[in-house]
Amino acid sequence: MAATDGGGEETPLNLVLQRVQKAAERSGRNMEEIRVVAASKTKAVSALRHVYDAGHRSFGENYVQELLQKAPQLPDDIEWHYIGNLQSNKVKPLISGVPNLAYVETVDDEKIANLLDRAVEKIGRKPLKVFVQVNTSGETSKFGVEPVQCVDLAKHITNCPNLEFCGLMTIGMLDYSSTPENFKTLSNCRSEVCKALGISEKQCELSMGMTADFEQAIEMGSTNVRIGTAIFGPREYPLKEEE
Repeated sequence: MAATDGGGEETPLNLVLQRVQKAAERSGRNMEEIRVVAASKTKAVSALRHVYDAGHRSFGENYVQELLQKAPQLPDDIEWHYIGNLQSNKVKPLISGVPNLAYVETVDDEKIANLLDRAVEKIGRKPLKVFVQVNTSGETSKFGVEPVQCVDLAKHITNCPNLEFCGLMTIGMLDYSSTPENFKTLSNCRSEVCKALGISEKQCELSMGMTADFEQAIEMGSTNVRIGTAIFGPREYPLKEEE
């Protein structure tokens, strides 16, 4: 799960990777245990290509239409992560249009899981890795299942033959003073899920942490951080967002 080393040049990507390594060391972990997903929402293909050329391979997109536009223009060894809210009517286009989609990190109900399972089966691709999105902040503006529901959804996913349950994902609050509580809640959810499924914690990833809080997330056990601004710079929103 190594974060990619793009060499010694002090690029934004390398500065992020250095910070990831230091956070991993502070928590007594190996950098190889942490995946850095370059969150490229609104960024031009040329910007993604620059990061790709530096050796990075994990990229995350928030909007299906944007991903469908970018993926064909970039090498097929990219590991795409879908990290935005997924609407039912977008499932088929996403699965059929991005053959190298590796993860959907935002499964938050059984309906979406079932649609993904059927779409993957229909095109005959390898099982799709998925995370259960958990609303750890209790904010009505956030997507995700309530913490008490994550075990049931994880169990459901394990019964979907074309999906592979990989872990839990959350988005912390904008009020970063509450972030540790959000991350602790997700960690507690992992303990419950692992107990219910009879798996080890190493078999259940935690996707938490973005530009403002990824170091803290790593120190609290995150294995997958979604970093946009620190790698690509501020977003410019050149593309119309999906409703």
